Amino acid sequence: MKRRRNWSLAALVAGFTVYFMLNEPGTAQAMHIMEGFLPVGWALFWWAAFIPFFVLGIIRLRAMTRENPELKLLLGLAGAFTFVLSALKMPSVTGSSSHPTGTGLGAVMLGPLPMGVIGSIVLLFQALLLAHGGITTLGANAFSMAVAGPFAGYAVYKLMMKLPDREKLALFCAAAVADLSTYVVTSFQLAVAFPAADGGVLASFLKFGGIFAVTQVPLAVSEGLLTVLLWNWLKSYSPNELSLLKRKVNGGRA
Repeated sequence: MKRRRNWSLAALVAGFTVYFMLNEPGTAQAMHIMEGFLPVGWALFWWAAFIPFFVLGIIRLRAMTRENPELKLLLGLAGAFTFVLSALKMPSVTGSSSHPTGTGLGAVMLGPLPMGVIGSIVLLFQALLLAHGGITTLGANAFSMAVAGPFAGYAVYKLMMKLPDREKLALFCAAAVADLSTYVVTSFQLAVAFPAADGGVLASFLKFGGIFAVTQVPLAVSEGLLTVLLWNWLKSYSPNELSLLKRKVNGGRA
């Protein structure tokens, strides 16, 4: 039975990979904050802000997988889910794009720090292989999508799980909030780098955020629903692995 569940989970990971390959976006506008778009000072600032989270995430991931290597398959699933969703981009604000992020599921399953590592690896591959984003802007993109989003989604999930029988609603809100938080931070990153001549950073932030909201709000709702469906699938086919992950994320508590 356990072998059957593992094969089923591996098939889902493979399915996500094939889906991504067949649906690779071809437009040059489909990217995160693109290469060279941010001034050098801000690009370096966001790299410096992101790196400590990445280091802590590596430490956390090593501790999680050292004793339970079978969890690596779920790590792959979280990465594939993020890879696929964040590749489905809709052109939005100049120099950026609007798309699902897929980080809410990983934040709930693994915790925000490990998801920061997985999300940043996803962004690196997209920058190198698909020209989505860039190396100079990887720190900014990773901070918004792989750090801010997962932490916000995880906080909402933990808060809502204090209510009785609200797991699905908590998961939906975690995925949606992780998605929206990414774009709130992205709007801030663009606003501080390019303040408006009239109104400064605040006016620029409202402008970027308002444009993002048109596409991002419905995308966040859709991502929340898809995340709940995948979570139900995981509970049916990999309950032991999910239970083990929960104990690891909660510091060994059931």
